[in-house]
Amino acid sequence: MQGIALSALEKLRRPELFERRAYLNGSWIERSETLPVIDPATGERLADVAACTVDDVDACVRAAREAFLEWRHVLPARRGAILRAWAAGMRASAEDLAVIMTAEQGKPLAEAKGEIAYAANFLDWFAAEGERAYGETIPSHISASRLSVQMQPVGVTAAITPWNFPSAMIARKAGAALAAGCAMIVKPAPETPLSALALARLALEAGVPGGVFQVVTGEPVTLARRLLDLPEVRAFSFTGSTEVGRALLERSARTVKKASLELGGHAPFVVFDDVQLDAAVAGCMDAKFATSGQDCLAANRIYVQRGVYERFVDAFALATRHLQVGHGLESGTDIGPMTRPSVAEKCRLQVAQALAAGARLAAGGQDSPLGGNFVVPTVLADVTDDMLIAREETFGPVAAILPFDGEDEVIERANDTEMGLAAYVYTRDLARTMRLSDRLEYGMIAVNTPRFTGAPIPFGGWKQSGLGREGSRHGLNEYLEPKYICLGNLAA
Repeated sequence: MQGIALSALEKLRRPELFERRAYLNGSWIERSETLPVIDPATGERLADVAACTVDDVDACVRAAREAFLEWRHVLPARRGAILRAWAAGMRASAEDLAVIMTAEQGKPLAEAKGEIAYAANFLDWFAAEGERAYGETIPSHISASRLSVQMQPVGVTAAITPWNFPSAMIARKAGAALAAGCAMIVKPAPETPLSALALARLALEAGVPGGVFQVVTGEPVTLARRLLDLPEVRAFSFTGSTEVGRALLERSARTVKKASLELGGHAPFVVFDDVQLDAAVAGCMDAKFATSGQDCLAANRIYVQRGVYERFVDAFALATRHLQVGHGLESGTDIGPMTRPSVAEKCRLQVAQALAAGARLAAGGQDSPLGGNFVVPTVLADVTDDMLIAREETFGPVAAILPFDGEDEVIERANDTEMGLAAYVYTRDLARTMRLSDRLEYGMIAVNTPRFTGAPIPFGGWKQSGLGREGSRHGLNEYLEPKYICLGNLAA
């Protein structure tokens, strides 16, 4: 397994996409200080990327401000054409982009290819949505006056993006910002800068002006703080943990920035006893183990009604045992390494605590023979609400199954969390579907399906799972400000 990622990177069809320099104002910038990029499967050093400084951030913001003053006046159709060209470039280089992503992030190659397609769709969506940023005319309450509202771009924006979806989160944020007429500076996660820099190369080739889209790499806290401290940055978007999101929001309050936050998940997956069991098991497998469980949408608390509880546990555990763990670039891999060692340690801690507190081990549980960041897919049955795994988001391939008796009970238990991103419901009862859709305190509800995301939908959560929405027409509005105009003295 050692050397597999470097070997794949050396065989890219377009080696120039394997970029290690920061992308500032249309130029590729080297720095004497660098940060390593590590293959999470092997611990092998893949590259050293430029470690930008606070001065680099200041220069980025100045360049973005100058570029914004021109970009905002580019016709929406022209901005859309450039975004579509960027999306086309991503699709043409999808294989290379996927290899780069798997090398630095660890997810199976098939999933990385799926993410590239998913990401490109956002660019196409916002290319069209930018042409529909309609204002409004207001019936006047003032004699001889006309009232209107225009939607105008907010200005320079920043995106602080995560390591679990290193391409899709950039495209979802930058697609909306650029379509709205804004400039965007991206600070990618330090684990996955190579995907961001590859996208910057394709943006340049597609005709995105240099100052309109920039990628600044380096020490994350220092760079993020500087971006949030500068008043010229009018809005920022962050995807990551609730803990970090709170800190960023507090920092941004000093300059009263517009904030779009997509934070923690801790999703409930509720299975009623009227379901087709095979469909519920298959759906739960997808919802739990996609991205090796490192997904804010991952099913974290699997509530199963007692009438089908034991049958579900047996079938789910059997399916879990068939998952293949390995390097993401190896054929047949279902579960790759955890991107961060801390994620693997959290999984092990939650399993140990649950078993000590009386949970039943239905599958997995042992240390992976691959060691390091690898976690064996594990199923814990008879989990109770007071166990650590039921209280905290796992973010790994460990499934917690909890029995329940009635509808009111499971709604109360599912809602008993500060998070409110996504929830899953499996039932054939339409009336029950409507009741749960109304009463579950989550921004997104998936009924009888594990798949519900995409460019047209308003992605986001309630409570401490975030602010604002990404995707859909609502995602464009995160980068627009309404301007009211009263035109008077028309009769003069």
